[in-house]
Amino acid sequence: MTLGARMKQCYVYIMCNKTRTLYTGMTNDLYRRVFEHKHKLVKGFTSRYNITMLVYYEEHWDPSQAIAREKQIKGWLRSKKIALIESINPDWLDLAANWPNE
Repeated sequence: MTLGARMKQCYVYIMCNKTRTLYTGMTNDLYRRVFEHKHKLVKGFTSRYNITMLVYYEEHWDPSQAIAREKQIKGWLRSKKIALIESINPDWLDLAANWPNE
């Protein structure tokens, strides 16, 4: 197996609700995962707290790096997560608002 064959596109993302409760996750299919959050297809924290707005994401080509980054962000103080979001999305827009099937 070549190095390229092991690499798979992954995403680390942050979603929130209207009161800005934050959720950090990792997936290999960002469109599917955001759809699941928006339509509450998976029971748990995001469906209970109505976490439906994608406010940040980053792309990784190594799943182990994506997992490490997700854990890193989850370990941060809220203020540091907010600074990360606002570094690319200062208005807290839903980055998936105009995606197909939304």
